Amino acid sequence: MKILVADALADSGVAALSQSHDVDVKTGLSKDELIAVAPAYDAIVVRSATTIDADVIAAASNLKVIARAGVGLDNVDVGAATKAGVIVCNAPQSNIISAAEHTVAMILALARNIPQANEALKAGRWERSKWNGTELHGKTLGVLGLGRIGALVAQRANAFGMKLVAYDPFVAPDRAGRMGVELRGTVEEVMREADILTIHLPKTAETVGLVGAESLRWMKPTARVVNVARGGIVDEAALAEAIEEGVIAGAALDVFEAEPTTESPLFGLANVIVTPHLGASTEEAQDKAGTQVAESVNLALAGEFVPDAVNVQGGAIDDLVKPFLPLGEKLGRLYATLAEGGFSGDVTVEFLGDIAEADTRVLGLSVLKGMLSTVVAEPVTFVNAPLLADERGLSLREVSDAHSEDYVSLVRVSGTTAAGSTLRVAGTTFQPGDRERLVEVWNTPLDVEPSDHMAFFRYDDRPGVIGTVGSAFGEAGVNIAAAQVGRREVGGEALMALSLDDAVPTDTVEGIVQRIGAHEGRAITLS
Repeated sequence: MKILVADALADSGVAALSQSHDVDVKTGLSKDELIAVAPAYDAIVVRSATTIDADVIAAASNLKVIARAGVGLDNVDVGAATKAGVIVCNAPQSNIISAAEHTVAMILALARNIPQANEALKAGRWERSKWNGTELHGKTLGVLGLGRIGALVAQRANAFGMKLVAYDPFVAPDRAGRMGVELRGTVEEVMREADILTIHLPKTAETVGLVGAESLRWMKPTARVVNVARGGIVDEAALAEAIEEGVIAGAALDVFEAEPTTESPLFGLANVIVTPHLGASTEEAQDKAGTQVAESVNLALAGEFVPDAVNVQGGAIDDLVKPFLPLGEKLGRLYATLAEGGFSGDVTVEFLGDIAEADTRVLGLSVLKGMLSTVVAEPVTFVNAPLLADERGLSLREVSDAHSEDYVSLVRVSGTTAAGSTLRVAGTTFQPGDRERLVEVWNTPLDVEPSDHMAFFRYDDRPGVIGTVGSAFGEAGVNIAAAQVGRREVGGEALMALSLDDAVPTDTVEGIVQRIGAHEGRAITLS
């Protein structure tokens, strides 16, 4: 079979692929060039430079697998691949050690002013007294997110004699305790305690700008911030202002809101260390990524099970279930985002109507994958989702019932949130074209097509609210593509669902909640 390697791949990966298949290495292809050559290949391997979107997938008539030699999948349309029966896989474990070590390197460099002292001495200045640093021993490391990378950083910081505190509402206290970590109930508590704050959270609508102007003022004036996770979680302009004003002492960043970048208000500050997204840039990580995706591609082309697949082999899925897989993941993301205080305990997934007659186990995994992807920094796959759920004390109960009153097939996710409230979300697909619809959100019926960026508000039904919300988004420079309001009775609680052209910062949503007196408001990215 034929394999296209469209981005630079470690020699070990190319060699592993070439043992059983014909491999062409063609880097730097434009989209049109990629579409032109795609039909000739059974597999395409990329890193981050090449985008495999729905157009490329549609053109690749023989395509069986897309492999990303790395962790993120922002440049692959997984939904389009799933609908086409194309396996998508990555190398989720390839860079976790490198990322953790780079985080520790940034912490040490920040504490001891190593880059600044190096630059001064090379410029002919012996400034021994100017670059007085601070010990890590006895200091408090605040960890936001105790996934695999966060846990590895905590383990290494523990060896330095640091006190470890963390925020991760989905990690059990006994598991954190075994790592020597004390859990805190809020981000604010961790930031107030931390001498050094390190971020290991997924990038979601709720975490974008999490470390911003307001939250930075919770920190000690001697505190420092480190981000080797995802760009955008730290508001770079607010961080630069906080450092200039002495609100905190410094920062080290490996990731940025827009990449690649050579301009930032942080770059001119002496007490800021920056690197150009080097978290995974080690020989070992690149070798692992190459060999891991090569193994996955070889398995996929042999028709065997692929452990690192982020979707599933199309041939193994019932035709009735296939169109629901992307929707199931969106319902999981939506449920997790709306859950007050986070989700916990048992979550029920109901399959109602015709779909109940099919094998829906993979659809349940799709829902679970969507839920966990909002709270876990590392990639979630159909294989590791049950393990990650078990680590967080989450169990999924699946119920099938061939009877459905209003829809041919319906998927509903329900449960009790960590705050003790009941939450339900539901969706279906319509013909022609398997068009997705959300038909219940926050326990309220409505009918809205899910989009990449959405916002939801629960409020008491009354005149003028829709106009106020529209004006608020306009003032924030966010365009509303579509809006839908659902309610159970006149004057009762109403639900507004909005499809937006861009992701919405959490503070914008919080401002709208205050303006309309909403019970709750959430922004979510479903893609």
